[in-house]
Amino acid sequence: MSTEQRAAPRWLFLVALAAFQIWQVRNAARGPAPEIATHQLDGSPVHIPGRHDGQATLLYFWADWCPVCRTTAGNVTALAADWPVTSIASQSGDAAAIARVMQERGYAWPTVPDSRGDILKRYGLPGFPAFVVIAPDGNIRFVSLGYTSELGLRLRLWWASHT
Repeated sequence: MSTEQRAAPRWLFLVALAAFQIWQVRNAARGPAPEIATHQLDGSPVHIPGRHDGQATLLYFWADWCPVCRTTAGNVTALAADWPVTSIASQSGDAAAIARVMQERGYAWPTVPDSRGDILKRYGLPGFPAFVVIAPDGNIRFVSLGYTSELGLRLRLWWASHT
């Protein structure tokens, strides 16, 4: 088999993967991010998406029972050192239960409990983990579902901050 023949299936796989990703987030919110006034786990008020001095913001939707979410948690922790991140713990119990899980797993991001998945639904997301990158102007720039690399998220945040 020639090099060209072996390369074709790789490109086909990448195209199929991209098409599947687009299909998965087809109903996700676009344009201005839905604004939600709520409370973090500690009870302090928070406004989603918030504004962060010209930086894009990452909303990270996860669930305590989601195995893929555990693989993306390290990426989120690394990003939170450099970018504004708000995590939304959806369908994972009340604030106390989520706080216990976060402590056990060493998660230290600002987190909003979303026990019934209402915020998830407002953003039109079908599952976990989900990532929403919001530009400084308050518009949603990128949405992804499933495993997303730290580099991929960093590039999206950078791009959203500069466009």
